[in-house]
Amino acid sequence: MAKSQSKTVKKTRTKSKIERAPVEPLVLQPLRGMKDILPTDQPYWDQARRVTERLARDYGFSRIDIPLVEYANLFERSIGEGTDIVEKEMYAFTTKGNDKVVLRPEFTAGICRSYIQHGMSVLAKPVKLFSFGPLYRYDRPQEGRQREFYQADFESFGEIDPILDAQMIQIASRIVQSLGIKSVQIQVNSIGCPVCRKDYRALLVSYLESKKNKLCQDCKRRMYVNPLRVLDCKEDKCAQVAAAAPQSVDHLCDDCRNHFKTLLEYLDELDLPYIINPRLVRGLDYYTKTVFEIWSGSEDGRKSSLGGGGRYDKLIKTMGGEDTPAIGFALGIERLILEMKRVQAKPYKAPKPKVFLAQLGALAKKKSLRLFSEMERNGILVAESFGRGSLKSQLKVANRLGVEITLILGQKETLDGTVIVKNMSTGVQETVSTDKMVDLIKKKLKADNVVVYHS
Repeated sequence: MAKSQSKTVKKTRTKSKIERAPVEPLVLQPLRGMKDILPTDQPYWDQARRVTERLARDYGFSRIDIPLVEYANLFERSIGEGTDIVEKEMYAFTTKGNDKVVLRPEFTAGICRSYIQHGMSVLAKPVKLFSFGPLYRYDRPQEGRQREFYQADFESFGEIDPILDAQMIQIASRIVQSLGIKSVQIQVNSIGCPVCRKDYRALLVSYLESKKNKLCQDCKRRMYVNPLRVLDCKEDKCAQVAAAAPQSVDHLCDDCRNHFKTLLEYLDELDLPYIINPRLVRGLDYYTKTVFEIWSGSEDGRKSSLGGGGRYDKLIKTMGGEDTPAIGFALGIERLILEMKRVQAKPYKAPKPKVFLAQLGALAKKKSLRLFSEMERNGILVAESFGRGSLKSQLKVANRLGVEITLILGQKETLDGTVIVKNMSTGVQETVSTDKMVDLIKKKLKADNVVVYHS
């Protein structure tokens, strides 16, 4: 009896502990640096997606989607261990299977991995690939730069000719201007190849050592690990040092010099406005020769970077593939949308419905689903307000949407196999057999190919 009582007491105590366990409060907001894309902003996102996908298709790029999660060393080796992305900004974690992985911080390394893995080197050159989606960097959130952000990415493999560089710059410029951002500045530079960059790097380090006391703490470390990154530092004192630093374009080998000269000739031929920015280096280790950025401008002098890219002729070979020249760029979608709003560019305007389907009664409500489906299959843009009980409330929705025709399905019409077709402008109504309804609606609207709209 005593043992039984003891067991009961223990169970009661255990149950009491479980009941007293603190409940973690529910946080009704996203993580810092991550945002919802609300319906009010979706027209801008739709426009960005439509424009980038259309131009990708027009310029011969095929869509590729790669995983959000990749092995960590893919980026550590390709981007470079001395870069800010690898040192500070990657969302890295270890899986239950003990794999060290990251949320992808950029597209290029993952697309290169896929290029090698799936044997794309046998395809006709250049191999042009396009992607669109979210990336993740654990950076300090600010306007236009969140921890979860979206990019449109374009990559071209297998061609060394600078005409590809010019075409990629042309595509980036076309996307920005097609979104209604007309004031665009292209910044270009050449950072050379591993051959000529070796001497330039030594010259740059020597110069930076002489100015070491004027550099920020990060740049004092960078000048030995990745000295070109010092030229890109946003600290005022580092920018002053960078302004007088030796310029990479003055120390190019003959091959890199000719490549850059030819690129500029192509840009002149395309009437693309550009400036040579000797401090433009793009902070990733894999870049060679051409680097560029696309900036927006304004009357008040404010400028913002919308994206950029460059050549990475040695990356595929470094990752274990064949020696493959390549070039790519990416545009930040959030930054594009902010600029679209600033210049009051038009977002995508979805087509409006011209027909509204109203129903009255339980039987009509059941039949209306079939009627709606038939209209949708025939490409007629239809709005509806299923769930609204009264005909009056449904007609209010139809008036608010500004439709031309309302189809009314009631108990009698359901039993007779008919539907009332009401002209919303004149108020004239006619009763039509459901078998002839689709043809009649097409004839009235003079429309053949639209999409369905849900109210």
